[in-house]
Amino acid sequence: MALKVDIFARNMEVTDQISDYVSKKVSKLDRLLTGIDEIRVDLAYVQSARNAADRRVSQITIRGKGFILRSEERADDINAAVDAALDKMQRQIERFKGKRRRFRSGPEENDYADDMERALYDQEDSPIIARRKQFTLIPMDELEAIEQMSLLGHENFFIFYNMASNQVNVLYRRRDGTYGLIEPTVG
Repeated sequence: MALKVDIFARNMEVTDQISDYVSKKVSKLDRLLTGIDEIRVDLAYVQSARNAADRRVSQITIRGKGFILRSEERADDINAAVDAALDKMQRQIERFKGKRRRFRSGPEENDYADDMERALYDQEDSPIIARRKQFTLIPMDELEAIEQMSLLGHENFFIFYNMASNQVNVLYRRRDGTYGLIEPTVG
């Protein structure tokens, strides 16, 4: 069964040919990873790119129970950008599956809350808050948070629910390459 692929475009028109190409290519990812709930493909034309060959952007986001994987690539052709992002996503899936086997020493994946992590993009008119995001925190330990941080491509910080302390924590990368953990308290 092929998964439904949601395709969104910014500053470009998605023709039937592009839509068919993307759906055909990206829907094959469910063979590599089980438990995929949603596949989202964002296509964009970025006129302000420094290099003219980097103006077509393809971002693939896979969401499932307990994970989010994202890849983004640029090229001079939208099909080439999709192919490059797909290759990168396949490498991330293999890496994720290997790390998940190695790091899973706690509860099984089915023991986690039923809600998967969702990001809701909401553009506000306010000049102070340009973007709001809401997401469900999935309980995980610190090693899983580090892994999710790297899989998502977050370079600076990652917010997660620490199942050891039953608190929301912020994991961040320090300048020396190590990680820091912020454990907030209300006071």
